[in-house]
Amino acid sequence: MFKSKIFIGALSVLLFVSPFISTAQTGIIDEVIAVVGDAPILRSDIEYQYQQIMMQGANYQGDLKCHIFEQLLVQKLLLEQAKIDSVEVSENTVISYVDRQINEFINRAGSKEKLEEWLNKPLFQIKLEQRDIVRNQLITQQMQGKITEEVRVTPSEIRQFYRTQSDSLPDVPAQFEVQQLTIYPRIETEEIEAVKTRLRDYQRQVNEGNDFAVLAVLYSEDQGSAGRGGELGYMARSELVPEFAQVAFNMQDKNRVSKIVETEFGFHIIQLIDRQGDRINVRHILLRPKARPEAIVEARNMTDSLANVIRDGTMSFEEAALRFSMDKDSRANGGLMVNPQNQSTKFEIQHVAPAIYREIEKLKPGDISNAFMMKDDRLGKDFFTIIKLKSFNEPHKANLKDDYQLIQSLLEDQKSEDAFKQWIIKKQQETYISISPSWKNCDFEFMGWIK
Repeated sequence: MFKSKIFIGALSVLLFVSPFISTAQTGIIDEVIAVVGDAPILRSDIEYQYQQIMMQGANYQGDLKCHIFEQLLVQKLLLEQAKIDSVEVSENTVISYVDRQINEFINRAGSKEKLEEWLNKPLFQIKLEQRDIVRNQLITQQMQGKITEEVRVTPSEIRQFYRTQSDSLPDVPAQFEVQQLTIYPRIETEEIEAVKTRLRDYQRQVNEGNDFAVLAVLYSEDQGSAGRGGELGYMARSELVPEFAQVAFNMQDKNRVSKIVETEFGFHIIQLIDRQGDRINVRHILLRPKARPEAIVEARNMTDSLANVIRDGTMSFEEAALRFSMDKDSRANGGLMVNPQNQSTKFEIQHVAPAIYREIEKLKPGDISNAFMMKDDRLGKDFFTIIKLKSFNEPHKANLKDDYQLIQSLLEDQKSEDAFKQWIIKKQQETYISISPSWKNCDFEFMGWIK
C-alpha cells in the first residue's frame, strides 16, 4: 500500500541519470513526441534515459519506456509551475553538482580523454549538457517540496492510521542504541616535524622543476586524489575544510606551491590548477603523521581504564564521554551515536561498522565493552573506542510504543504522495498537453495526459 508507480522521490531516481547516448550513436531520427505547456519532450529524451537505466542493470516490471515517458511528463508539469512560482536554483549549486558528476565520470572512464572518446564529444560539451539536466532536476525537487510542504500529521491521525493499517505496517528488524567513547593515539612532535620536512622537500623539488602531479601520485596519502596527480576538481570554498580553503583561494600563481597547511586530515601542500569565478581546481599532496607503537599501547590502556571507571560507578558514561572522548560528533551528546541514514539514535545491523556490531553481540543493554581498535576511513587514522549498549529491540511488527517516528513518517509519506497526485491531476486539467498518437497506448497511471 505504500508504493505506487509515481511517488515523491521517483523523479530524482530516474531523471538524475545522464544522457550518454547520442542520437548519432543509437541511429534514432529524433522527433517531438509530446508537448507540455510550451515544453517539448523528444524521443531521444526517452532513449537517453532508457539506455542509461539498462546499462545500470535495472529490472523494471512493465514498459520501461512508457514509465520514463510519464516521469518526463510529470517533470514538465513541475518545471512549468516552477516558472510561475519563480522557483530557481543558483548556478553555483548546479556547477557544484555537475563538477562532482564529471569527476565521477572521469574516474569511471579512467581519464578525461577516455571519457571524451567514450561519449564522442569534448568535455566542455558534456558539462553544458549536464548543467541543463541537473538544473531541471534540482528545480523539480524544490517544486515537489513546495507542493507538499504544508503536509502535517497530528497525533490523533497517527493513532488512527495505526489502527486501520496495523496489518500492513512493516516488520522492523533488530534495532539498538549505542554510546561510544573514542581515544586517538598521541602523535609525537618529532613525527609532525618529520612530515613537514618531507613536504618542504617536495616544495623544493617542484620549485626546481619537478612535476607536482608525479610527486602526488608517488607520495600523497589521499587515496581519492593521488591517482589523478592530487587533483580535486572544481570546488567552491564551502566544499573544502576551512584551513585548506583559506590558503587555496588566496593562491594566484599556478606555478607556485603553497605553504604547509594543517587540517583534520593531516598536512598538505597545494598547487593551483585553474580558477573559474568562485570555484577553483587544485592539486595537493597529503601526508599524515603516524603514532608510535608506545602511543598506541597508551591509547588502548587509557580507553580500557575509562571503561573500568565507568563500570565501577566512579563516573557515568555520559560524563566520561564529555570529558575524554575525541569524537566531536558524539561527545557533547554523552557519546550517543546518531544514525546518518535517518538522523535518529536507532541503528540496524547494516548501519554500523562490522567491528562495532561484533562488540554489540557480546553485550546486554547497559554493558560496557572492552577497548577495541577501529579505523576512521575519513581521516585515515586508527583509534580505540569503548561502547555501551544503551538499548536493544528485538525484531518486531511496527507498533506505536517502539516505532512512533516510523509510523509518523509512513503517514507523512502517504499524505505527501496523495497531495502530489492531486496536484498532478489538477495541473493536467490546466495545462496544454499534446501527445503523439504512437505514445498514447502507454499504460499511464494518470489518464489526464490524453485529451
